[in-house]
Amino acid sequence: MSAALPLPAAAPAAFSLADYEQAARQRLDAATWARVFGAAADEHTAQANRADWAALRLLPRVLRAGAGGHTRVHLLGREWPTPLLAAPMAGLGALHPGGDLALARACAAQGAGLVVSERCGVDIETLAQAVRAEPGRGPLLVQITWHPDRGWMRQWLARIAAAGFDAVVLSVDAPVQGVRDAERRVGPAPIPPCPNLQDRPPLRPDPAAGLCGGWGALAPSWDALAQCLADSPLPLWLKGVLHPDDARQAAALGAAGVIVSNHGGRVLDTAVSTAWALPRVVDALGDALPVAVDGGLRRGTDVLKALALGARAVLIGRPLAAALAVGGALAAAHALRLLRDELEAALLLTGTPHPAAACRDLIAVDGAPLP
Repeated sequence: MSAALPLPAAAPAAFSLADYEQAARQRLDAATWARVFGAAADEHTAQANRADWAALRLLPRVLRAGAGGHTRVHLLGREWPTPLLAAPMAGLGALHPGGDLALARACAAQGAGLVVSERCGVDIETLAQAVRAEPGRGPLLVQITWHPDRGWMRQWLARIAAAGFDAVVLSVDAPVQGVRDAERRVGPAPIPPCPNLQDRPPLRPDPAAGLCGGWGALAPSWDALAQCLADSPLPLWLKGVLHPDDARQAAALGAAGVIVSNHGGRVLDTAVSTAWALPRVVDALGDALPVAVDGGLRRGTDVLKALALGARAVLIGRPLAAALAVGGALAAAHALRLLRDELEAALLLTGTPHPAAACRDLIAVDGAPLP
């Protein structure tokens, strides 16, 4: 296990992801903090995301040889250095100048994957070109939302493939924004322009139909997923799955994988936590599809628990946003290194040689092994 990278000289000392979040809160204005770190309504789901990972207990094994251990994982037909990916986040330029490129470079330097938001502040071609050739990088994916103009969607999917990305992630859990009281209390935060969507046809819901009838008519459906799967030159993952039946349907239609996610608690408050949903989705899919997970993971032990419950990879969002706000690319790389070091320590301390060896025997709930 190698030592973590040093922090930039101007950044405060950080020894965990929580340290970065505390430091970022001191640096960001109230509106930007609420946009990035706030959640829906009373924030029960956002809190449960973190609490439920912590509530799981590890049941380590001892006297297992650690020689040859590693953090490598297989995904999208290849082996990658770590199971860590940066989650898609819009408006990173408001946290740090050139925030999207800074995060991409941090991920590439640490062997972590990157899921680029379609609402990033730089065109996807520029971002891919900056890191695609890095030999130790993780997978590169683009997160998109569905649009009813199939011709535009087909062009958008082809553009992502031409830029050299490895896969596409279709977000399906937010046909409308959540009721975000924290943001409404302090007012909207400025969000940098999104160059990738400038030519997307505008959506025009019927104002007389109300929220359900207006935006509901424009919401994605299983037929929309089938269209995207037919039109995408790249493997397509579904993000925002919590229900086992939805996971089964995604597999039946030909999705390449699913991401168990509740949008970080930012959409539907009191939705189940991702730690609760993950094993149920994994059980529903069996070996049919790989599964990733996000939401509330803050420690290497959380990552190990996710792997033990069947996730192939984990997505990290807010902590990396916090690190960007504190110290740019170097701080984001440092945060990823901290998490990877913690994961390596957790692997060694539980007698788990590599991510694929993590299984449910490692997890205990209320002092009893997980069934």
